Formats: sequence, structure tokens, C-alpha cells
Amino acid sequence: MMKRFVVKFVSYLDIEKNYSAHTLRCYKTDLNELADFLDDKDPRKTTHLDLRRFLAELKGRNCAKRTVVRKLGAIRSFFRFLFREKYLTQNPADSIFTPKLDRRLPEFLDTEKMLKFITSPLSDNILGLRDRAILEILYSTGMRVSELVQLDQQDVDLLSGVAKVKGKGKKERLTLLGSEAGSALRNYLKERSLEGQDSVKALFLNARGTRLTDRSIRRVIDKYITKCGIEQKISPHSLRHSFATHMLNNGADLRSVQELLGHKNLSTTQIYTHLGSKRIKEIYSKAHPRA
Repeated sequence: MMKRFVVKFVSYLDIEKNYSAHTLRCYKTDLNELADFLDDKDPRKTTHLDLRRFLAELKGRNCAKRTVVRKLGAIRSFFRFLFREKYLTQNPADSIFTPKLDRRLPEFLDTEKMLKFITSPLSDNILGLRDRAILEILYSTGMRVSELVQLDQQDVDLLSGVAKVKGKGKKERLTLLGSEAGSALRNYLKERSLEGQDSVKALFLNARGTRLTDRSIRRVIDKYITKCGIEQKISPHSLRHSFATHMLNNGADLRSVQELLGHKNLSTTQIYTHLGSKRIKEIYSKAHPRA
């Protein structure tokens, strides 16, 4: 019974809220897990004790706190939807306490390591040119990897130095291509043209001539992190973190970075305002009259 309502809810998120395919899959997976735990119980007969038992089960399996909070967020949204649509007379999720998360600082590369990393691909073949363009664009724009792999050739205006991306909730925004990113992309597209791949609309292609995937980008990043001998645990998202951190550390205002990253809330961007002790000392020395 519950899974039938999950289908209705996910359909609502898709049609009315315009959520991405990835987000829809996550909601569906989390809610079906709850439904399986409760033997597909009718949501109208589900109590807050049922939900507490499910959360206790997650804790017993040593699920990460962030995973529990994510699943609880899906559950809250689900029952809020059912209550709003009059399927329920009361919301059993209202009295559920949300665990407090420790705020983790994002992993990022310093400027020196970043420069070494993004310039490490060789330029003597098309895959090296492609990889250089990928790394330059990720760092230049701060876009998500999921946004990068969706890019088509028509989404990029090299003359104006902008790229149109489709972010979370399928919302479009413009990102800025720096001069180095624009140059790297021109070199790659020129080589693509020589190899007769102009007709493929995707911007970045694999060795078979089809669109790159998120997983492919992960392999590209891992390859050059290893090549550079960088021992930090770097993910594709770390380039986005590095973009935001370097922008703010060099004087960009928070609102501008929020716009470039496509964050809905300013509080999401504020996590990048952390500064190294050296930078703090420099600012203090220049700003305090008795430093």
C-alpha cells in the first residue's frame, strides 16, 4: 500500500517540482526502503513509533549520520505531501527529531596543487586535450560534474566566455569560462573537428565517440591526482570546493559565489568562508590598527 503512495509522491516531484532524475531515484529508494521495513503498511495507519523503529534500525546498521538525515528528509517530505493532499488526517513525521550534523569543511586543493593538477594532462592527443579542458572548466566555473556531462556544444559560447548549465531542479544558469578554460576547450574542439566528430552534440566524448558519464569524470580526476602525487582524498566535487574557496579567499563577495555555484540558499555557500590560519593572519595584520 505504501509503495503505491510513493509512486504518487515521486510523480509529483517530477511533474510539479521538476526534480532531477538523480534526486527522484534517491527519494524513491529511501521511501521504498521504509515501505519494505514496514511490510508496505498503509501510510494512513503508520505512526511516529513506526518511523522511530525504522530510524533505530538504521542506527543499528551503523548508517552514517548524514545518510540517516537524508532518509529522514525524504520521509518528512513524503508524509507532508500526503497530509497536504488530505490522504492523512495527521502527519506522523512531525514529532520525529532530526539528528544534528557536524559541519564538515569541504576538501579542496590549494592554488599551487590545483595549478599542477589541471595542467598535468598531455596535449599530444585528443584525450589529453579533452581531459585538460574538463579540468580547466570544472575549476573555472565551479559547476557540478553532473552539469558538466550534460553540456552540449550549443550550450557553450566561447566568444562571450559563458556556458549554460542545467543545475538542481533543472534550473538553468550561466557560468563563466576563464581565458585558460576557453583556450583549452578551443584546442579540444579543434581536434574533435579534425577527427570528424562535429556532428555529435555532446560537448565531451569518450574514446568511443559517445557522451562521457559522471563515472568517467571520476576516473579522469583519479588518474591525474595519482599522476601529480597528490595524497589528499580528492573527489570530483573537490574542484567545485576549490573554486569557491579560492574565489572567496581572493576577495569575491558571497552573493556572487552563490550565484555562480547555483546555490538556492546563501547558508550553503557560507561553508566556503573558512580560511587558513595564514590567510587570517594576513588579513589581521593589514586590518587591525594595533597588529
